[in-house]
Amino acid sequence: MRTPFTLRAAGSIVTLALLGPVSAFAQDPLSYARYNEVRTTALHLDLKADFGRKTLAGYAELTLNWLDKNARTLVLDTRQLSIARVQVQTANGAWAPASYMLDKADPKKGQALRISLRDQPNKVRIYYHTAPTASALQWLTPAQTLSGKRPFMFSQSEPIDARSWVPVQDTPAVRFTYTARVAAPNGMRVVMSAENDQQGTGKGGWSFRMPQPIPSYLLAIAIGELQVRNLGPRSAVYAEPGRIEAAAFELADTEKMIAAAESLYGAYRWGRYDMLVAPPSFPIGGMENPRMTFLTPTMIAGDRSLNDLIAHELAHSWSGNLVTNASWKHWWLNEGFTTYVTTRVIESLYGSEVADMNLQVEQEEAIASLKEIPVAKQALLTRDPDVNPDTYTDEGLAYPKGAWFLRTLEQRAGREVFDPFLRGWFDQHAFQSVTTEQFLAYLRANLLDKHPEIMTQAELDEWLYGAGIPASAKRVVSQRFVAVDAQRDAWLKGEQATADLTARGWTAMEWMHFLNDIDNKANAAQLRELDQTFGLRTSRNNEIAYRFYLAAVHANYDVRQQLNAFLMSVGRQKFVVPLYGALLKNPNQAAWARDVFAKARPRYHPETQASVAKLLKK
Repeated sequence: MRTPFTLRAAGSIVTLALLGPVSAFAQDPLSYARYNEVRTTALHLDLKADFGRKTLAGYAELTLNWLDKNARTLVLDTRQLSIARVQVQTANGAWAPASYMLDKADPKKGQALRISLRDQPNKVRIYYHTAPTASALQWLTPAQTLSGKRPFMFSQSEPIDARSWVPVQDTPAVRFTYTARVAAPNGMRVVMSAENDQQGTGKGGWSFRMPQPIPSYLLAIAIGELQVRNLGPRSAVYAEPGRIEAAAFELADTEKMIAAAESLYGAYRWGRYDMLVAPPSFPIGGMENPRMTFLTPTMIAGDRSLNDLIAHELAHSWSGNLVTNASWKHWWLNEGFTTYVTTRVIESLYGSEVADMNLQVEQEEAIASLKEIPVAKQALLTRDPDVNPDTYTDEGLAYPKGAWFLRTLEQRAGREVFDPFLRGWFDQHAFQSVTTEQFLAYLRANLLDKHPEIMTQAELDEWLYGAGIPASAKRVVSQRFVAVDAQRDAWLKGEQATADLTARGWTAMEWMHFLNDIDNKANAAQLRELDQTFGLRTSRNNEIAYRFYLAAVHANYDVRQQLNAFLMSVGRQKFVVPLYGALLKNPNQAAWARDVFAKARPRYHPETQASVAKLLKK
């Protein structure tokens, strides 16, 4: 999942053996599943999408591997699922009813579905339907789509929302393969985080197969008016018809990115890397669903200047999807590693100058974020139990801090030592779920024991358990930013005219750096002149426009017309939440912001709605 900083016909089941050893993890407190007793190895879904009722209905068939000979209960995670019946497959292949019960609902974890069994069946079927309010699914009306012709639905399962649309062992500690058949209305295409048939018609249902084992949070589905364009021999983009050509242009470097990542970290092991450009209400930058990354349309700038987002989601094909955090307590193993790999891919493709600019903005925004993040949430790893997913996934510091930690190891060890070390981590733990303790054991055995001068235990503890960024961390300095800084300082002091800024030749990253630094410093008159000279309020680059709007709100420079259009058409939380926050703190803008939200709210994802509503209550 992309960081909030700059830089997620019933057929026979194809059952593959889990790759790698089955590890015995401590119970994930965010899951009811007893996965040290029994594990799902394969899943088959047979579902029908009903846009009128806003539900998915059908059954989930789980293939089971019983680890405890005495176990006779299968416990699954659910949230707001209506269970119709449960069946087990008998020795002769027939299906027989099984007794079950649902526990009392927990507001965070949902309900445990407890299936009582006489023996240890190989397969279990659960017939159910989802609720219209399923937390993982957003059902859009035609008016909320680009064409306005047909509705749209997409999922977001990370971190623990897969249980709201599939009864599963909803923990990253469990990996399984899956197949699916999904029926949808005529004229609408279904895509999933699996093998997708570009020539499919949907007649008899859309069929899918995911041959590699994945954790439940990487289950993904989208249904809508979609077209597809191939980008290369193993990559394509899906998008609404009115956006498909722009998306294909923006993502044209995808094959080059795959090759660059492979040169660093080994073969791409997922077959294809396809992408779906979601409707504007998609709440995050991207979701790394394997074989079908979901992307925000806000990355389409018309000049491929925001391709670091693609590099980030692709990097998850190694860190996160291939080697997965065993529980959300270890989230930095997904996101910190991916953020580090992203920079390396960008450097490989676009050079160190571009990579340094991306990295400096990333590090500066990480430092700036510390004042907003509670000290208790600034560690990469807490020694407390992970009882709440928000404790680990609602703050973005794990992304840059984890990457900074790995970059520190790289700088001290040298790339000729560190690169084989990191590639070995991916190779040796491929298709496995891992903990920080496992990484530390690998780190000591393969790096620190051989080169103890790289990092002391005290400094290692500071990176993992300490607040903030360690003082020993080296900050990157982009020479192009040094030149921007000199102009910025002179411009703020009135010593350099706006027309004399060399900004027409700036990259998107230089503009983002400049706007970050003048926020809360430039006055309304300066912003007006900057806007009139460079047309910032109408920028097609959403990263630039967002930063300009934020500075304008803080300086009381009137951009209401364009800001209203932005808030009505963009649903990405990274942009929407800070803008509403700034407006609500401004006495001259608060009432207007409430009116805008009242109109825009139906266009937002439920997560975005809740985040802004929380600001309104304050």
